Formats: sequence, C-alpha cells, structure tokens
Amino acid sequence: MLPRGTYQASTGSKAMLSYAVIFLIVAIIAGVLGFGGVAGIAATIAKVLFVIFLILFVVSLIRGRGR
Repeated sequence: MLPRGTYQASTGSKAMLSYAVIFLIVAIIAGVLGFGGVAGIAATIAKVLFVIFLILFVVSLIRGRGR
C-alpha cells in the first residue's frame, strides 16, 4: 500500500510512453534521412500515443486523489 499523496504509474502507461518516445525517435531519424512519408506517419503515431498517455495520467491522478 502506498502512503497517501503518492502516485505509482501503471506498467501499461509506462509502456505507452516508451512507445511514443520510440516513434518520435524513428520520426526524427527518418526525417533526417529524407523519408518524409515514414517520418510523418511515425510522428503522428507518437503524438497520438502521447495524448493517450496524458489522458490516462490525468485520469489516474484524479482517481488517486478521490481515495
């Protein structure tokens, strides 16, 4: 049991954030190498995963405060 006021991220949210970072790195490398289409797709995936991570993070903070 965690002390009151502390937050522990779930494994799923950590994995989602790491996928967002990986897709961001792929987008940067693809952009530097001149693969514009691949860079655009990877950047879009990274943005979507990051937004989902932020939403889940805020929801878990709100749920944690209600206890």
